[in-house]
Amino acid sequence: MEWTRTIDFFFHLESKIPTGGQAWYKKDVCLRRIGTWTLTDLPPNKGAIWSKWVYKNSMLMDPSNAIRLILLRKVIVNKKRLIFTRSMLVLSNLSLFDVSFLLLLYEVGFFINLTGFLGEVEQMTTENDKRITRILFCGPHFPASQNYTKEYLQNYSFIQVDAVPFDKVLDVIADYHICVVKDMRLDSNVISHAKNMKLLMQFGVGVEGIDTIAATRCGIKVARIPGGATGNATSCAEMAIYLMLGLLRKQNEMQISVQQKKLGEPVGETLLGKTVFIMGFGNIGFQLAKRLRPFEVKIIATKRSWSPSDTPDSCQSNEHVQNNVIDDLIDEKGSHEEIFKFACKADIVVCCLSLNHETAGIINKNFISSMRKGALLVNIARGKLLDYDAVAYHLESGHLGGLGIDVAWSEPFDPHDPILKFKNVLITPHVAGVTEHSYRSMAKVVGDVALQLHDGHPLWGIEFVN
Repeated sequence: MEWTRTIDFFFHLESKIPTGGQAWYKKDVCLRRIGTWTLTDLPPNKGAIWSKWVYKNSMLMDPSNAIRLILLRKVIVNKKRLIFTRSMLVLSNLSLFDVSFLLLLYEVGFFINLTGFLGEVEQMTTENDKRITRILFCGPHFPASQNYTKEYLQNYSFIQVDAVPFDKVLDVIADYHICVVKDMRLDSNVISHAKNMKLLMQFGVGVEGIDTIAATRCGIKVARIPGGATGNATSCAEMAIYLMLGLLRKQNEMQISVQQKKLGEPVGETLLGKTVFIMGFGNIGFQLAKRLRPFEVKIIATKRSWSPSDTPDSCQSNEHVQNNVIDDLIDEKGSHEEIFKFACKADIVVCCLSLNHETAGIINKNFISSMRKGALLVNIARGKLLDYDAVAYHLESGHLGGLGIDVAWSEPFDPHDPILKFKNVLITPHVAGVTEHSYRSMAKVVGDVALQLHDGHPLWGIEFVN
């Protein structure tokens, strides 16, 4: 009897086998449960033993412990002899669990024909050991990015993760296959030295630090990690609310009151009844609107396109449902060309725009002048969206009621910057997206992409920009 199966399946002998156990399929190195099966075509007692073991052994139920032996073409079962053909691919070294699985097959009545197989496995695993896929993290900042990635890949000796200072990147980049830029600018000169590079990526969503044109010219892909899937957008949305509340409740003045042993001051304000303008309704804007709704605020937002298919984070395929989700969150929608009109209606403006040549310095004197006197400005996107001189001028004049920023014009932020003299300025050190959940999720994406690249699989879980 012969069963054939496609490359997408992980040890699944098709539908000819009756149901009763657990099966998983492998699609781009992502294991998911697809159905049930048992080997009842074996002698009754052997099939029963196998079924009981499947039910009891939790390792088979856990994809993270799943067998790393993948059958790519055929499994031939003939007179209780299981023959591993040359179409078997060993994705990594045989683990103790892999060996246990082979022994189990023998115990339940299979006789494994290993003629020539062990030599083939040894040759393949030796070659695999010699081939190292290297990931380069640029610079010392955001250390959790490389630390969590190293932790995620600690059991894969064929993946190397390094972090080097900015001034050493040019010297070593030729030895690496994946580069995570973080807050470094990769220009055409640096990229031209990346002779073995396959992928340049950001540990997050912004790729403005990468010269995409130069990378494309060199045949290197550029990608970002989707913020909605990793919790990055949610983390940034929470930080925006933190900054709003800190400004409304006068956090800096509260610290002064504590130091001076004063009680009952300062008098703060509440979010209740405020109008919040979300400038740039992408993934972060969507998550922010969801979290602002319980505060009983009026939410207005602008976006370049409000087409239903662009609805952030929506898993609904019905366009009517998508529109209803947005309509429930947003009280008034506008285009990007209407930002001045919306600014004059808001008590709080939250900048969630992407940084590009069109948006750099968009929060300028004209824009801030169009805001209500005393309105608050929050930026959790990119520092260069704000014109520094314009912000400083309107803080000094009192027109701008407060500034809350997680990103700055130049980073790291100068602790002696004159703008910090204002009590109504709150600044955080670019940590909006730096949460345990978000960073471990993004580290997993980087790690999975490295494994995919090492194994020659298509890269998924990231968004390519070229």
